[in-house]
Amino acid sequence: MRRPLQMALLLLSGVGLLRIALFTDLYLRYVKEGMRPLLIASGVLLILLAVADLVSSLRRRRHDEQTDPGDDSHGHDHGHGHHHSSVPRPAWLLFLPALSLLLYAPPALGAYTASREPAKTVPQRDTFDPLPTTSPLPITLTDFTSRVQQDRTRAIQDRTVQMTGFATSAERKDSWYLTRITISCCAADAQSVKVRIHGVPAPAANTWVTVTGTWRPDGTLGTNSAAVALDARAVQKVAKPVNSYKDALPWAPSR
Repeated sequence: MRRPLQMALLLLSGVGLLRIALFTDLYLRYVKEGMRPLLIASGVLLILLAVADLVSSLRRRRHDEQTDPGDDSHGHDHGHGHHHSSVPRPAWLLFLPALSLLLYAPPALGAYTASREPAKTVPQRDTFDPLPTTSPLPITLTDFTSRVQQDRTRAIQDRTVQMTGFATSAERKDSWYLTRITISCCAADAQSVKVRIHGVPAPAANTWVTVTGTWRPDGTLGTNSAAVALDARAVQKVAKPVNSYKDALPWAPSR
């Protein structure tokens, strides 16, 4: 790859990383929140490498001009064996991801991804804290799943709960899924948590909603046979969260 192209790629990639991590929240579409400092540091490092490469190139050119001021046959090629060689076509494709950081950020993963993979297995728990007496009870999809299939005290039974996520179509027409996508490191390791919703029409796919309802009796509560499902009483649209890769508690629905 020719040196100017290499420097341009380093510079574009560095500026792009700083743009999404330092000046916006777009980085949350790629990685988890705790990796922001690493992205900023990587962006700064790439820019410094591009500047260092430029300075080195200018110094080398000045040195070549001073050592061979009148020899045109060497002045164009000395120290640059591929000065006149063309850049391989595939190398230009490297500009696409660099430019995307500057000009276009792909949307966060959503219903399309979640509908094509099974729900993840929630971590095994042996003990559970008593549930607050609040009604409706705000709860995450992960905690609801754990309570339904692992809590032997059946504390979730007959409790009105409230969860927030986005709508995903189900294989059965009489229900749909409330979904959250979570990541351990980056979007490449994304997994989905799903709760099947009964009793209300399905919103459009990827619509963020807060659902209020009670556990749908199906199977033995507190065991793996219990269905992770909800008989919904109300569904309200809410704004999409800034960090959509986090199974967080519900927030106040939009009016």
